[in-house]
Amino acid sequence: MTDESGFQLQGSAPGRYEQFAAPIMAPFIEAVLDTVDLFPGAQVLDLACGTGFVARAAAARVGPTGHVCAADINEGMLRIAAAKAPRMYPDIEFTQAPADSLPFEEAVFDVVLCQQGAQFFPDLDAALKEVARVLRPGGRIALTAWAPKERSPYFDAQYRVIEEYGTPEEAASLRQAFSCTADRLAAAFLAAGLRDGTVHLVTRNVVTPPLNDWVPGQMSAIPWTRSLQEAGPKALARASRTLCDLLVNHKAPDGTATFPFTTLLATATR
Repeated sequence: MTDESGFQLQGSAPGRYEQFAAPIMAPFIEAVLDTVDLFPGAQVLDLACGTGFVARAAAARVGPTGHVCAADINEGMLRIAAAKAPRMYPDIEFTQAPADSLPFEEAVFDVVLCQQGAQFFPDLDAALKEVARVLRPGGRIALTAWAPKERSPYFDAQYRVIEEYGTPEEAASLRQAFSCTADRLAAAFLAAGLRDGTVHLVTRNVVTPPLNDWVPGQMSAIPWTRSLQEAGPKALARASRTLCDLLVNHKAPDGTATFPFTTLLATATR
């Protein structure tokens, strides 16, 4: 398969992503699910599912009469997602597939969800046309994509560190994570034939674990530190200490920190 996105994790990184991305991802899951008003029995696709944060939450909402398919291009992420899937309902169905070539029949899903994947799709228009194809008439899509990094102090500081310690290619790739604008999403909805598109900002305050422990783990779970990881533990540790220093004003006495994170939340109807 071709490379689906600019967010690809290798080796043991998917497992670290599941652990260290959770504090950032979790606060936005309910916002995504509430927007599409998931109902018992719904047929759901979690697109670019990663390690399954949204798929697990959606399965709990649709219950035993519903069904959740979770698709991602990254085999390692799917392996972690499958291991973490709950067993209270019929298993979530995991499929390795790119967003612009989904192996599903037309009009089979009531809802498509996509958390922090759209900004990495090589062809957003093609991916959303696939979404329109697999959605039933009246079906809904809800996706999130990070707002400009300046709206999220942690990401802004992290970019400065990667710009200093990483490669120019890694810094450029990280910028892509914040490149999907409201106008771009609205235009892609229209090009896909989706209607009633809306895009708005959602901000959540996130309390992290103690920074000195969490930051090195989170830094090791993203693709933009690959050169640092290849250079050895000391290189990644040095960059992590610099990031902690930049964030010191957000720290509480117990070492935890609170940051606002802001995402675009976009919805449309088939």
